[in-house]
Amino acid sequence: MRNYTNVKDLQNIKDALKDALDLKQNRYAYTHLGKNKTCLMIFFNSSLRTRLSTQKAAMNLGMHTMVLDVNQGAWKLETERGVIMDGDKPEHMLEAIPVMGQYCDIIGVRAFAQFENKADDYSEKILNQFIQYSGKPVFSMEAATGHPLQAFADLITIEEYKKKARPKVVLTWAPHPRALPQAVPNSFADFMNEADVEFVITHPRGYELEEKFVRGAIVEYDQNKAFEGADFIYAKNWAAYQDPNYGKILSTDRSWTVDAQKMDLTNKAYFMHCLPVRRNMIVTDEVIESEQSIVVPQAANREISAQVVIKRMLEGL
Repeated sequence: MRNYTNVKDLQNIKDALKDALDLKQNRYAYTHLGKNKTCLMIFFNSSLRTRLSTQKAAMNLGMHTMVLDVNQGAWKLETERGVIMDGDKPEHMLEAIPVMGQYCDIIGVRAFAQFENKADDYSEKILNQFIQYSGKPVFSMEAATGHPLQAFADLITIEEYKKKARPKVVLTWAPHPRALPQAVPNSFADFMNEADVEFVITHPRGYELEEKFVRGAIVEYDQNKAFEGADFIYAKNWAAYQDPNYGKILSTDRSWTVDAQKMDLTNKAYFMHCLPVRRNMIVTDEVIESEQSIVVPQAANREISAQVVIKRMLEGL
């Protein structure tokens, strides 16, 4: 595997799940793959789980790791061609990226949507520049439109906790005080549509996601109806995708907060969230602290998803 940006890069999702569950039993079985190799992790945005889990995953494989926080201690980087660089950005990505590639074997990139230009965000300008100019394999640690490491960890978690062969999985929008990217729900939908699950997306009108991610999923605007009989509830906020409201908050309706009353509609569903979570906005204390909450083991699987991805990339070197 050369690059990792979406579910298709895994090729066979069942094989990827088997790799993940096998690795979880012996995390240090492939340290020879990473010996004397370096993983460079580049962050344009903040991180807790992604940074720690991906660094741990690379170390499990015997790699050296380097972390660059672009906005803390590095030169500000210009991303646009043709600009006169007379402002506060002294270095251009077109020089910086190939230089970074000289110091490592694999590159991870985290760069969120800016919500300034929809076309720029959905073209994945920053991530694709690394793929084009670094000369090294590149994996997404969350980009403008997707978070495939998170979604893979979500799938692993569902595989471990499911109580029937084809569970009902519901992705529900929930309120948030800030405009958040569509990356996590996009990738979650991308993965669930490839998995053997009954997949439902529920959200207020106006929060429709891009069709290429939704695909064959059931879209239900009545949250209570969507929750009926669910085996997994995945709560997440996202800002509007559709024009002319791209990147805007259309609602902070607290009736969409996941609470115990809504969870009672489900088939004793497990509660999932990618974290960090705004308590009593996204989900009530009662639900996230319940026995059905699996947000911590879900986060722990971030190490495993990253390790499968990096392992496959190392095998392709």
